[in-house]
Amino acid sequence: MNDEKNLFVKILGLMAIFTLAACSNDTATQESSDKQTSSPVSSEAVATSVEITDAHGTIDVPVNPETVVSLDSRTYATLEAWDISLAAAPKGVMPASSAYVSDESVQDIGNHREPNLEVLAAVEPDLVIVGQRFGGYYEEIKELVPNAVVIDLNFDVSEEAETPGENLVNGLKNATLSLGKIFDKTAEAESLTNELDQKISEAKVAYDGESTVLSVIVSGGDIGFSAPHSGRVWGPLYELLDWEPALEVDNTTSDHQGDEISVESIAQSDPDWIMVLDRDAAISSDGESVPAKDVIEQAPALQDTQAIQSQQVVFAPAETYTNESIETFIDLFGILADAFNQ
Repeated sequence: MNDEKNLFVKILGLMAIFTLAACSNDTATQESSDKQTSSPVSSEAVATSVEITDAHGTIDVPVNPETVVSLDSRTYATLEAWDISLAAAPKGVMPASSAYVSDESVQDIGNHREPNLEVLAAVEPDLVIVGQRFGGYYEEIKELVPNAVVIDLNFDVSEEAETPGENLVNGLKNATLSLGKIFDKTAEAESLTNELDQKISEAKVAYDGESTVLSVIVSGGDIGFSAPHSGRVWGPLYELLDWEPALEVDNTTSDHQGDEISVESIAQSDPDWIMVLDRDAAISSDGESVPAKDVIEQAPALQDTQAIQSQQVVFAPAETYTNESIETFIDLFGILADAFNQ
């Protein structure tokens, strides 16, 4: 009987020891957990600047700069879509529909021929985006605003460029991705560049590879020849989409109004397709300019061409001349794909 009693006492003792040990472990575990919870969570530091490549090399740019000025017509649509505020911009060479133009808080720098760069200095920008029409002011702007980061997103599609089509696409994509890094819109930027690639592919596949193409710029009621391979908008697309030129002329330029070649010479080339850029539609606000469509349709010399007879005339988006953004080219390649597929 005593043996059984002693055994029972021993069992109770062991149970007490195990209970105390368990409690001790629970307490230690809880204390450890509390320490982990109360200690700061380690994370990667948020970047305050990013490195981009512009027309002059690599440069560090602040992320989400507070005061921004853009002088590059290829950027306005993208910046507006991303709700980026501008302190100043050249309103005279911007699309009339741009919210920046009607926003009185955005200071007007004027056009590229007679810019008021003192306005730029007065807003004390953190970032100035230079490109296209204002590319020639790059050094002057850097001296004028030494505390700002100045980036040049221009790219070469001139007569001197060996691969203007490739330069156009890479330039648009690089500029968009750079802006995406700067304004923390990487996903949006990648979406735009992917869409551009897709629309280019669709336009290239839709073109039959044989039909002849002729491009023109309509300005002030006149029809100017837009030469293949170089220049604004149409020229680089010959290389990019493998278009067969209906007419090639020596010593052409990338002039914004096109080259002065007679309408009769254009007609004699008898193009299967005519591509039209309406310059006045983008810069005229008085409603007095003659639409490019009317100019083309009322040119007697063109009426017997295959393009007119087959209704194969393609017009770039109305504001293309002042809005050569990646969004505009996405629209343009979509228009071309639809036209070629008809």
